[in-house]
Amino acid sequence: MTASPRPADPRDRRDGLGWVTRAVFPDRRVRLDISTGGRVSVPGRVMARYAVVPSVDRARFLLPLGRRRVTAASVLAYNALRPPRVRAARAVLGVAARAGLVEWAPFPVLTVSVPKDADPAELVLTAYLSAKLGRPLSGAFGVRPPDPNHKPTLQLFDPDGRPAGYAKIGWNEATRALVRTEAAALRALPRESVPGYPLVPRVLLHEEWGERTLTVVEPLPAGVRGVDPAAPPRVAELAAVARRGGGPTPPRPLADSPFLLRLRAEAERATAAVGPRAVEAVDRFVKRHGATLVEFGDWHGDWVPWNLGTYGDRLVVWDWEHSGPDRPVGMDLAHQGFQCALIVEGRPLRAAVRAAEALVQRYGAGLGLDPQRGRLVVDAYLLEMWLRTWRLAEGGAGWNPTLHPGLLDVIDARLNF
Repeated sequence: MTASPRPADPRDRRDGLGWVTRAVFPDRRVRLDISTGGRVSVPGRVMARYAVVPSVDRARFLLPLGRRRVTAASVLAYNALRPPRVRAARAVLGVAARAGLVEWAPFPVLTVSVPKDADPAELVLTAYLSAKLGRPLSGAFGVRPPDPNHKPTLQLFDPDGRPAGYAKIGWNEATRALVRTEAAALRALPRESVPGYPLVPRVLLHEEWGERTLTVVEPLPAGVRGVDPAAPPRVAELAAVARRGGGPTPPRPLADSPFLLRLRAEAERATAAVGPRAVEAVDRFVKRHGATLVEFGDWHGDWVPWNLGTYGDRLVVWDWEHSGPDRPVGMDLAHQGFQCALIVEGRPLRAAVRAAEALVQRYGAGLGLDPQRGRLVVDAYLLEMWLRTWRLAEGGAGWNPTLHPGLLDVIDARLNF
């Protein structure tokens, strides 16, 4: 029996399914049909079929169909990185996929097709990546609520179900900049030859594809395991990232640093959005800390447990799209404290700031931070985070209401003296 497709193109939806399908299948020559109860007949060439799990209105995954090993791998790969409840649910779904039951499960099916005379690599991302990387690839992707700050990521698999990499998609000005930053950062980072430096993925491909910016990175090690958010921070590896595997560099006055020049320049550009508040905050930051000597180095920019894993005795670190040089050493430590409190524990903004300060006070000595430098690092981090929020808003992502204007209010209160 042939099922009837739903009349609406999922790209016209306003939910997460609409957002991700618009980002992954931008060309309207690509036909998307959602069906229930059987295969759908389409006039063109079928490129892929995805199970929409668990339903269209509550979509969380798009799982590739057609090869059992690929379907199973799309939910089982790297399951050790996930929380126990999520891991258990994925394990059940993976067993069903291996047995071929997902094909017969009551999940809606998204069928992707193109005109018979079209070049698939021009229209369908997985076909393009297969051509560029020289092997057939399937892609699986998650569905999350619409958010202009986020980049869809395709997890790529070989036909036998082996992970082949991750394709990160920049689809607006803000996310295109993030994807480009990550590619540049990964290409410049030290590798395994640097003692103590974490394992980081290599770039397999970085290109523009129509209006999308793509960065494809190699897969994580197969045995990578998650990092407990409650565990002490990995200060040794954090220091190795900051110092590129070398020793400490001589501290310099904040007032003479490229970091401060960049902060001031960005604060001035933010005047159109928030008036003089950002510039005034930077001025007060300099008044308080300008003469303080501080070590500068690299920062990851999103050093949190969900971007870290362990492989044997090595730390694995991914998602480098916010990284950069010339930051006060220790800002990644502040970021971990802030984000874990805000996201994992659900604490309010001001409590998250206190958590960042507490983590820096407790572990900052391992990075050469005394109390005065620790205060500088936290203040620098908060300014950096607010300016990141502004940059994303300027790039079309909109203001993050969790951080704006509340974070600027906190900065004002900390620096007014």
